[in-house]
Amino acid sequence: MGAKKKAAKAGAAAVAVKRSPYVQRIAEDEELRQNLWSAYESARAAVSRLQNGKHPTRQIFDDKRLQKDVKSAAESFRDASVALREAPKHTRKRKRGFGKLLVVGIVGGAIALAVSEDLRKKVLDALFGAEEEFEYTSTTAPSTPPTNETAGSTT
Repeated sequence: MGAKKKAAKAGAAAVAVKRSPYVQRIAEDEELRQNLWSAYESARAAVSRLQNGKHPTRQIFDDKRLQKDVKSAAESFRDASVALREAPKHTRKRKRGFGKLLVVGIVGGAIALAVSEDLRKKVLDALFGAEEEFEYTSTTAPSTPPTNETAGSTT
């Protein structure tokens, strides 16, 4: 792959990331950034306490500072994930509003067509052309049932 293709691909990826509602939410929300930073710091502190050479199982149950760091990291990650999940909902609500408007318009149009005969005729004429009136006359003669003269005679 050439350098130009790689650069174009990287540029497209950067634009996609920039337009992401999650990235926009992180850029705009100071509290979310603070939660992410706090989660990172607490997790880093917990990992460094686990790597001090003591047995990890004993540390998990006995080290109150480690428990506090893990709890703090978990709470911060939870708060950040809740805040991040709220970001895409704002764009969906706009779409849902348009969808509701579209459904109401379609239902209203269907009711108007069902109630108004004049409107129904106008729509059918617009779709299929004006209806031509004609009178049907048959070109064939009606058939007469055959008579069976021999059925009634006795010999």
